[in-house]
Amino acid sequence: MKRVITAAALIPIVAYVTLAANYWVFAAVLAAAAFLSYREYDAIAAAYGFGAPGPLGYAAGAALLFCDLFPACRGDAWLILLAAALIAFAFALRADDLAKALPRTALLVTGIVYIFGAWKCALGLHGIGPHWLMYALLVSWVGDIGAFYVGRSFGRHRLAERVSPKKSWEGAAASVVTAVLIAGAYLVHFVPYVGIAEAILLTAAANAAGQLGDLCESAMKRGAGVKDSGAILPGHGGFLDRVDSTLFVMPLVYGWAIYGSPLLRTQGL
Repeated sequence: MKRVITAAALIPIVAYVTLAANYWVFAAVLAAAAFLSYREYDAIAAAYGFGAPGPLGYAAGAALLFCDLFPACRGDAWLILLAAALIAFAFALRADDLAKALPRTALLVTGIVYIFGAWKCALGLHGIGPHWLMYALLVSWVGDIGAFYVGRSFGRHRLAERVSPKKSWEGAAASVVTAVLIAGAYLVHFVPYVGIAEAILLTAAANAAGQLGDLCESAMKRGAGVKDSGAILPGHGGFLDRVDSTLFVMPLVYGWAIYGSPLLRTQGL
């Protein structure tokens, strides 16, 4: 019940911020989501015993997220990642145990790309059109609902028992079907230049990516000996637990929106 109540409270807020709020409200909420995600990632990373990535991750992540607001920085986001990696490596050399220097740096760079890179794709999708971002969010939301109810009632064959024992192939299939029917229909309706076949293929691929993202976060938590990334959302665990699939969906959808879909249109498909 807590899970349903939390979702019912969040969905209208997220829909308003995505579709109706002005840019600065949207950007502020997105930045908060990115920082909450990274805060929980930072805690999980620290549990591996190499030390928390720390404040540099927040600073580099914020710079990566909003570097396009400054004309001089556009197109050079990779320099932010390079600078963060080199600085982190230099600071890690101060550690008492030098065997932790490289793993700690790797955890930092991974977190910046994984968390802030994905949320940067959300900014990009919103720039193309708010309905593109809303669609990417729906792929995960409705897919999770389908997987939860079908998997709980009919799940018999384990999907990845070592990583997430409760997930089943039946639930995974239901997630894809639910996403295609609801999120795919949303995309076709609100982004008219996207055809039905394109929407079906993109939604199925994005949903599969989202399920992979869910499993990857579960594996990351198991490796760290952590059950939930946090407890901020009743019934869902941590904030990262709620958006883990979305972090994999948004880059795929963004990549398709700027490269794949225009390519189909120019070829008359």
